[in-house]
Amino acid sequence: MQGLLDRKLIVVTGKGGVGKTTIAGAVGLAAASRGARTLIVDLTGASARLRGIFASQTDPSPRIAPADADVPVRLAESLWSASIDPDKALLEWMQSLGGRVPARLLASKSSFQYFAAAAPGGKELVSMVKVCELAGLTGAGRFEVVVLDAPATGHALAMLAAPSTFASIAKVGPIAAAAQNIQAILQDPALTGYLAVAQASEMSVSETLELQHELSEQLGVDLAGVVVNATMHRRFTGEELERIASLRGQEQVSPRSRLAAAAAAAAHAAHARTRFQHNQVARLRRHGLSVVQVPFVFQSDLDLPALERIAERLGQTL
Repeated sequence: MQGLLDRKLIVVTGKGGVGKTTIAGAVGLAAASRGARTLIVDLTGASARLRGIFASQTDPSPRIAPADADVPVRLAESLWSASIDPDKALLEWMQSLGGRVPARLLASKSSFQYFAAAAPGGKELVSMVKVCELAGLTGAGRFEVVVLDAPATGHALAMLAAPSTFASIAKVGPIAAAAQNIQAILQDPALTGYLAVAQASEMSVSETLELQHELSEQLGVDLAGVVVNATMHRRFTGEELERIASLRGQEQVSPRSRLAAAAAAAAHAAHARTRFQHNQVARLRRHGLSVVQVPFVFQSDLDLPALERIAERLGQTL
């Protein structure tokens, strides 16, 4: 069976704040470790954080230059990153289709806003055209695998739906051809895979299940899997929990017993949190989703060794 890392385009999305960029970086690193020329690309400039993680290995205080969509930055062997500016991509595409319309006119703020407003979803469509070009799906691309660090769930769904919307409106011409081509790529499970990132919270899991539903309804595709980030391990057996429970409620006996009671309360809270997280993971699995859990990293800033450990875990399961 074809794995996620065998696809040409891997779309990573999820609720904001769940560690989506970290997981996209780890997926890219896992693909590159197999020898595939891999690009991690985003639409928001988030790749600067990844470049900082890799640069910190050689320079403790790296100066991170702004990303340039046209100049991918090499992170490691077989791995690059880049950011696409949707406004710039749309402007370049409009200029390529503009014929006799002067580039100076298109580049003016008022003209650009007029054209952009006349084609809602245009920036999303053109961004996907650019991503597919980089993956070699619409031409001679430079990379064998492109990992798209997509926007958060709602915006990602709008971006993925844009080709279908344009294809239903524009029947002929270059815009119609591009929209139909990108739509076919996004709906081909042999070329494109979709990975959700979540945390084990009720809201994040609910949003992931909504993503699963919308991908099926809008594109007729399934999620290849869900990475549940920052999960906690079960630390106590049933017997240990009983012993912990016996220590609670002793706050007034002695300083030592008060300390034991405080430790017991902390242990009970940690267990309750872990149990809640595992219940949320079970919700995902009940909906037929393949789940990979990434443990919580107990450090203030993610470094490259931690990212490599996550990449190794994902590479074994995706």
